[in-house]
Amino acid sequence: MAKVAIDISGGRILQENTIVGIDLGTTNSLIARVVDGQPEIIKDYGKPALVPSVIHFGAAGSIVVGDEAHERLISDPANTIYSVKRLLGKTYKDIQDQRAFFGYQVLDDATDSLVKIRVGERFYNPIELSSFILKELKQRAEHKLKTPVDRAVITVPAYFNDTQRQATRDAGKLAGLDVLRIINEPTAASLAYGLGVGIQAESEVVAVYDLGGGTFDITILRIEAGVFEVLSTHGDTWLGGDDFDREIIRFWCQQQGWEETKAHQDATWGQTIRLVAEKAKKTLSAQAIFVSDASENGLGSDLRLTKAEFDQLIQPLIQKTLDSCRQAVLDSGISLEDIQTVILVGGSTRVPAVRESVKAFFGKEPFDKIDPDQVVALGAAVQADILAGNRKDMLLLDVTPLSLGIETLGGLMDVLIPRNSKIPTRVAREYTTSIDGQANLKVLVYQGEREMTRDNRKLAEFELRGIPAMPAGLPKIEIRFLLDADGILSVEAKELRSGVSQEIKIKPQYGLTDEEVEHMLLSSLENAKTDFEERQITEAREEGRQLLYHATKFLENHGGLLSEEQIQGMKAKMEALEHLLTQQDKSAIHAGIESLNDYTRPFAEMIMDEAIQHAMKGKKI
Repeated sequence: MAKVAIDISGGRILQENTIVGIDLGTTNSLIARVVDGQPEIIKDYGKPALVPSVIHFGAAGSIVVGDEAHERLISDPANTIYSVKRLLGKTYKDIQDQRAFFGYQVLDDATDSLVKIRVGERFYNPIELSSFILKELKQRAEHKLKTPVDRAVITVPAYFNDTQRQATRDAGKLAGLDVLRIINEPTAASLAYGLGVGIQAESEVVAVYDLGGGTFDITILRIEAGVFEVLSTHGDTWLGGDDFDREIIRFWCQQQGWEETKAHQDATWGQTIRLVAEKAKKTLSAQAIFVSDASENGLGSDLRLTKAEFDQLIQPLIQKTLDSCRQAVLDSGISLEDIQTVILVGGSTRVPAVRESVKAFFGKEPFDKIDPDQVVALGAAVQADILAGNRKDMLLLDVTPLSLGIETLGGLMDVLIPRNSKIPTRVAREYTTSIDGQANLKVLVYQGEREMTRDNRKLAEFELRGIPAMPAGLPKIEIRFLLDADGILSVEAKELRSGVSQEIKIKPQYGLTDEEVEHMLLSSLENAKTDFEERQITEAREEGRQLLYHATKFLENHGGLLSEEQIQGMKAKMEALEHLLTQQDKSAIHAGIESLNDYTRPFAEMIMDEAIQHAMKGKKI
């Protein structure tokens, strides 16, 4: 019999090892679960649902994620990492033109390996950094649910390639999560809306327009009798709200005569103007003008931007998203008129110019009844619920965003699995040798849409060895591709006449090896005791701070009902607890909390009695 736990906040029954859905975002991340058949965001006590995807490394080796890290973007930019999702699966060559965007040090090691970020004397890759964000989400969920959380569905942009998907899976593994499925973000959003929210018809064609902080996707789906069939997808993994901010920064730099490179040369200045630009973007979603005084912004100049100027700045970026929409509609084999519902996903769809452009393109009012920031995580939770076997009425048929193939003579790309093919899928094709007596055949696997492999991304290479000596053209070599539900590829090569075969699961060229992941996990286990102790102290301090806050409010609102001796006694207990919060002794902090609770409990009962007497005054029982 499966173990269950009771959610004390509502008396609901939960699975012991809840499978959660995670939206690992460029700007913010969220974690969700399904309860009583409905998805809901998991919020830790007293904390907002959105967790900023920001990591800060402290002086003593401490690592914090979320709002506390976000506060250090200006004061300590070199040790505060943001937008790490944009670096997943990337080499330095991939991002060198965008280097000025980052306030921290991205290293150029003159190789084709995964980019590394320098923090103090240590070096991190994006997989490790992403794992810190996932670990924070995991810990928050475990703290709230009072149960282990070790299985998850994680979302990725639909246009993520194999390398980026593998990197996301590795990050989950490093965070202590068994990643059951990698699911495309727009598809996840459609699952959330498919629960009778917005999608009502038995058969409906839906377009999901997903513009987040760092990535853009458009997905066309047909939803019929609970079957979610992705018809096509398109997008750009380097297009989002961050780029809107950069256009504002460029505008102000030109206006003020500032060099754009100043943002990279002076990290504090760069972070300051980036956050002011972000504020301008959000302000102009509701107002016609944004003004920032030199006395407040820390940039030494008054800055101004109108909505009309902002709309003009971002129009080329919006047009790029519409070009992707046009291609997705073309690939889907349907017409614009066939699309019945347009769903907006991602925080950047709150920009009015985006919404207006989408409405004009599709010819209908877009739908955003579910919070665009939360809908992806909610959909991931629905997929997690499907995998848990709790939902039988929904089936997801996704597609691969990019073509997969091998290199043939002359460096040509021979596509075995075209983009927008349904997954999971298996495809095989026969090849032969070009030289008499050829004993070995090198198989080079690529992903991309270009005709020549040099213009596509190389995923892997391996050799089929031991082919019996035969004249050129006589061997029959079958290359078989198996693309799983996560969009991750396995390749098999087999000489059919002799039965000689070789099979590999594609490992990301720029990702972590199993040994590296194992080493990191071992390191995590070795430090588990100290990490756990630090977490307990932190939780005790948070509980103590909450109690002090409520005690202060109590004195403000009801101090008049207490004697001077009672007030002074309470203040002494509060001061003692404040002192204990600076210590590293969890037991002492808990003792201080208990002492203050015991002292104030009679006061709370007294206030309750007073309230009851007031309510019953003049009434007969």
